[in-house]
Amino acid sequence: MAAAASVTSLADEVNCPICQGTLREPVTIDCGHNFCRGCLTRYCEIPGTDPGEALHGEALPCPLCKEPFRPGSFRPNWQLASVVESIEHLKLVSSPDSEAEDLCREHGEKIYFFCEDDETQLCVVCREAWEHQAHTVRFLDEAAGPYREQIQKCLECLRKEREEIQRIQSRENERIQVLLCQVATRRQKVVFEFAHLSQFLEEQQSVLLAQLEKLDGDILRQRDAFDVLVSEEICRFSSLISELEEKNGRPARELLTDIRSTLIRCETRKCRKPEAVSPELGQRIRDFPQQAVPLRREMEMFLEKLCCELDSEPADICLDPQTAHPKLLVSEDRRRAQFSYKWQSSPDSPQRFDRATCVLALGGFTAGRHTWLVKVDLAHGGSCTVGVVSEAVRRKGELRLRPEEGVWAVRLAWGFVSALGSFPTRLALQEQPRQVRVSLDYEVGWVTFANAVSQEPIYTFTASFTHKVFPFFGLWGRGSSFSVSS
Repeated sequence: MAAAASVTSLADEVNCPICQGTLREPVTIDCGHNFCRGCLTRYCEIPGTDPGEALHGEALPCPLCKEPFRPGSFRPNWQLASVVESIEHLKLVSSPDSEAEDLCREHGEKIYFFCEDDETQLCVVCREAWEHQAHTVRFLDEAAGPYREQIQKCLECLRKEREEIQRIQSRENERIQVLLCQVATRRQKVVFEFAHLSQFLEEQQSVLLAQLEKLDGDILRQRDAFDVLVSEEICRFSSLISELEEKNGRPARELLTDIRSTLIRCETRKCRKPEAVSPELGQRIRDFPQQAVPLRREMEMFLEKLCCELDSEPADICLDPQTAHPKLLVSEDRRRAQFSYKWQSSPDSPQRFDRATCVLALGGFTAGRHTWLVKVDLAHGGSCTVGVVSEAVRRKGELRLRPEEGVWAVRLAWGFVSALGSFPTRLALQEQPRQVRVSLDYEVGWVTFANAVSQEPIYTFTASFTHKVFPFFGLWGRGSSFSVSS
């Protein structure tokens, strides 16, 4: 307590005679007295001049001793400023934390007020200072009220945002779990299918190797038969050669004996031209690659089946005439629709679209992965919209094609493709698709579009499905049509 009193006594020694507060930017005048720069500047002001403008001509009396001084002659007292700063530090150190926080650092008085203009807390002395005279100053509790309300509103908004983030986290975690289950299922499917394929390939390998073994045996047997036949021919011709050589070495009388019959017998002996491999065996060898054709077909079917099972289950899509706008002509097999400016005499019902030229598919989905193909044939200026919609999609009046309205779709127009999100987005594609593959993963919440010919991805929507969804089709333009298939 004694230390605190000493510090307070020192603080009184460095007070400004004008504002009675601790000196701020102390300056010294000709008589040696010290004042706050701001206080002395305001003391030197003349009414009618700009604020802060000081006289540089006439002398003024010192506010304390009345000795004259020239307004432009006061100079900074840096040493005193350092002393003031040290005393302020001692005041903070010697005061308890709670008391120090409630006291004005400048005047050591308890803080009661808040200046809304400067957003500064004030004591009684600060409140009476010149710079706060024209400001809005309130008691602390009164000033804190509106800020508490703002803080409460901010808290409500932040809590809502936190709840939204937590909801997103929960939804995405569920989506991740579904995807992990799908990956596990696909892993099992791949292992099972390739094990089955491996067994099939081993069986086919055994069959083909057995056929090759048989061909190998047939070739060796024909080779052996060929070797026997050639050896016999060589033996016969060697015998004739020896006979003629012997005949040619005899005397003339013996050479001429039976010479004609000998020559006839030798001249008529012609070499048989055997074949080592029969034409039939050669044809079997040439035809052997054809034995692998069924295997190739089986492999193609396997890959097609595997890709289909790993992707999505083909959906058997049929259009629902009960939902079709009267300008859409639905074919008898319900696989095709065509636009017509002539209204059909279709009975009105709650299920039928009356403004948007759209139609839904029968059935709908509440689970699983499904895919279907849409072949589009657009006339000049025509357009076709494909995607999925919620069961509760608006059927009467204007239909806004965006996810907020329960519509996840893309529009294929003459020369461009757009994703119908909250704001339509024109897509940059390598080519204009004429066949679109639509894939729905209900649990994960994906609606994916791709060019069915080039396999180029078009767009993917992410949603959280809670109700039944239906394949959705829209059409516009005379002569434009579309057809669906699995």
